Amino acid sequence: MASHETGLEDQIRQRFASDPLANYPAYLRALVFFDAACRDSDRLMADPRGREIARQLIRAAGSVSANFEEGYGRGTARDFAYHLKLSRGEARECKGWYWRGRRWLGESLTELRMRDADELIGMLVSVIGGVERKIPVRNR
Repeated sequence: MASHETGLEDQIRQRFASDPLANYPAYLRALVFFDAACRDSDRLMADPRGREIARQLIRAAGSVSANFEEGYGRGTARDFAYHLKLSRGEARECKGWYWRGRRWLGESLTELRMRDADELIGMLVSVIGGVERKIPVRNR
């Protein structure tokens, strides 16, 4: 994660300090990831072929944190785990859209964002495991 993004994560943490979701580093990282996707989409939008990639990337990147929020807001561990799995899927989709947009984003930015996506996916897997341990086995 770039230093600009570390500063953004600190800013988000301060803004959301009273929100219980701020206790989840994966949620904060998802918000930072969306911000990076927004910046990256500017490059993609410059070419007609990249516009659809940009739209799909922004939709998927926004869905990572949105599903986190929706699942947490539902109030049950089971619903939270389900929505976290949707978040994980959206993060994987972002990785694919970054690959597809590599000709407009460049090799180094593409590799950086794919690593960011992998890191986010790993964080989500960890949160999913923790949440699922709270669900009685008979209710999984």
